[in-house]
Amino acid sequence: MLLDINRHSPAVFRKETKSLIALALPMMLAQIAAVGVGFVDTVMAGSAGKDDLAAVALGSSAFVTVFITFMGVMNALNPILSQLFGAGKHAEVGETGRQGLWFGLLLGLAGMVLLLAVIKPFMWYLTLSDNVETMLAQYLFFVALAMPAAMLHRSLHAYASSLNRPKPIMWVSWAALFLNIPLNYMFVYGKFGMPELGGAGCGLASALVFWFNAIALWLYVKKNAYFKPFGLSDGFSRPDWAALKQIWKLGWPIGLSFFLEVSLFSFIVFLIAKFGEDYVAAQQVVISLTSVIYMIPQAVGAAATVRVGYTLGKLQKQRARYISGVSMVLGAVLAVCTLLLLTLLRHPLAAMYTDDAGVLAIATQVLLFAAVFQLVDFTQCIASYALRGYKVTKAPMVVHAIAFWGLGLLPGYILADAAGMGIYGYWTALVLSLSVAAFVLVWLLEKHSRQMAQRSRA
Repeated sequence: MLLDINRHSPAVFRKETKSLIALALPMMLAQIAAVGVGFVDTVMAGSAGKDDLAAVALGSSAFVTVFITFMGVMNALNPILSQLFGAGKHAEVGETGRQGLWFGLLLGLAGMVLLLAVIKPFMWYLTLSDNVETMLAQYLFFVALAMPAAMLHRSLHAYASSLNRPKPIMWVSWAALFLNIPLNYMFVYGKFGMPELGGAGCGLASALVFWFNAIALWLYVKKNAYFKPFGLSDGFSRPDWAALKQIWKLGWPIGLSFFLEVSLFSFIVFLIAKFGEDYVAAQQVVISLTSVIYMIPQAVGAAATVRVGYTLGKLQKQRARYISGVSMVLGAVLAVCTLLLLTLLRHPLAAMYTDDAGVLAIATQVLLFAAVFQLVDFTQCIASYALRGYKVTKAPMVVHAIAFWGLGLLPGYILADAAGMGIYGYWTALVLSLSVAAFVLVWLLEKHSRQMAQRSRA
């Protein structure tokens, strides 16, 4: 069994659970603050006008797709840094941190070029009014300038969390959220002598907030005494292309996994559109709720990556296996809690978004599928993150590709159309596909952790 429960006391289980929660909770709160920035953008753009909201919705969908994909690539730094930290290689931690900053800067510049390059094709593909086109182009230009800062911040995020200091990430993220509100107010509505940019002002505010995030977290890491022994800011390092290649080799499968997931749900929205506006609105309600909930397994998974990597760095491979199991049990408990929450409170939760009777009727039914979905989604998410602590990234990517697109989208299309299940066909397929993914990823984690533990005995 993954946990090897008979070999460990309840006290050990409680200790490891507390360690995971201590890491996961600040990261989850930081993610909530990040989502809050998007919420503020939506509210302020919506109050400025329908055109402004449309420009922000379209522009943010492009930005978020690139950002989440590249964020996945940057996650490669976590197992690298945590294993070095666990091994006590402090000088190598600092040097890897500097190479991580180079990697983040280069990846961010690539993201900036990509977003700037899609502006004209975006306009060509979409049929929009001149006003929306102008705002959308401006919005994409501004958020493109945010990409280098966003990736530098993710590099520092990996550095701080891998060294067991996630709280500064949380405080900086919340400071950024509160900064975003007056910045949006100034640039969207043209206050305090600033130009009135409408929806495009949200893009400028977001760019400034991302640069604030990166600079504030850098200053904290530079000035805080805890980080001094690692020497991140003690000197200058040129780009080490071998080190950058190692980060890329470990990170691109994670980035592709992230892209496969975010693009799947975006694509399903387009397929659901033919059933009518009520179904699209209901899907958006459910996705909004489940996106917030997804921060829970993502935070627990990120904590598992760090804890497993740190323990492997200390050559405690049996303990790393046990931590993997504890993270899975913690995820299962939290998944059951969210299942009950969504099942019992689906009506009031959906009513927070809309009072339209037709949309509510569909959303509350879909939330039943989403509730069951949590059980397998928590499991597959945390298992994939724990595997990344072992620096296993390609296998989860393959599993996600087959599950999300092969077993999720295609059977969902058949169930929705041929079987006449409509939107519920897609969610049925998603539950089944993620069940397969969860089973395979847990099996891979069990197999890999057992093999590593056995090697430590040899």
